[in-house]
Amino acid sequence: MADSQAVRAALRAQRIETPSWAFGNSGTRFKVFAQQGVPRDAYEKVDDAATVHQYTGVAPSVALHIPWDKVDDYAALAAHARDRGITLGAINPNVFQEDDYRLGSVCNPDPAVRRRALDHLLECVDIMAATGSRDLSLWFADGTNYPGQDSITARQDRLSEALHAVYERLTGDQRMLLEYKLFEPAFYATDLPDWGTSFAHCVDLGPRARVLVDTGHHAPGTNIEFIVAFLLHRSRLGGFHFNSRFYADDDLMAGAADPFQLFRIMTEIVLGRGLDPAAGVAFMLDQCHNIEPKIPALIRSVLNVQEATAKALLVDAEALRKSQVDGDVLGANEVVMDAYNTDVRPLLAQVRQDMGIDPDPIGAYRRSGHQDRIAAQRVGGNAAGWGA
Repeated sequence: MADSQAVRAALRAQRIETPSWAFGNSGTRFKVFAQQGVPRDAYEKVDDAATVHQYTGVAPSVALHIPWDKVDDYAALAAHARDRGITLGAINPNVFQEDDYRLGSVCNPDPAVRRRALDHLLECVDIMAATGSRDLSLWFADGTNYPGQDSITARQDRLSEALHAVYERLTGDQRMLLEYKLFEPAFYATDLPDWGTSFAHCVDLGPRARVLVDTGHHAPGTNIEFIVAFLLHRSRLGGFHFNSRFYADDDLMAGAADPFQLFRIMTEIVLGRGLDPAAGVAFMLDQCHNIEPKIPALIRSVLNVQEATAKALLVDAEALRKSQVDGDVLGANEVVMDAYNTDVRPLLAQVRQDMGIDPDPIGAYRRSGHQDRIAAQRVGGNAAGWGA
């Protein structure tokens, strides 16, 4: 059986990064729904991320999206984060929102557009130096909509050229996390459509390049935990963007649509020693809360990841290995299902008490009146969110 003290220690040590863009107004391609109290600038996004950490105890960093979070002084923003008890995390460039990128960014057939995109990526590496960030999180919307629109091979060459230029700019412990997405906004051919393409580019680049797995970026029925296990075994799993989906890239709260899948992913992480800081796996949320209030939705997402992790930590690894070696199919499955069916909420409540925070984070946030205060204080100005 899993050692209780070891399980508690692992849960106390867990770190889950929140995304700055999840605090601002967001929406679908049809409508952006404005909410009261959303951040008006990057500093207020940091404040909201600090609030999530205050109530969960395991979310001590916030990822930035450039230029959505552009400021004049990134060192000052980092100092503000430290004053609020958190740090600035992964830097996410934006090479998909400008008119110039209609036919792609680093894969665009126009060398001037490619140069503009590359300059922005290199700028973000420099921002990492100012913020103390370790990870550059790259996602490209590049692709084509019609057969013959562009050369698939030439676009891969352009992508590789840009990635190598960015990779060479990395210094110290800085890393490149290369995300992929099956489709959208490109519908015929996406230039980074799957984990295999990302993995191939990362191997070509070197050890500082790792694959980032977004749980909403796969075809229906894809065995995501297989991808996780493979990449972890090859030391190429850089991290996650956790969210949930029912159809495609829905960006719903982690664990909301399929908590069993999240548990299966975390089980492979635990069995593969991916919770060890030496493994270098970054656990990040990537969500857009369109109809639900932002801060409590992110608190709930953190709690859902914690619950999946706690259940994964309860898997009896020794009994599981024995059943596997013995060819005991039902026995092995029973070991996994026993852990999944365990109610870990009392365990997590005790862990939070040990950490000096309220055992009921959502209830504590509701009782705090914080939501009403920021709604009253944050009036005027434009909400800092995509399309808002």
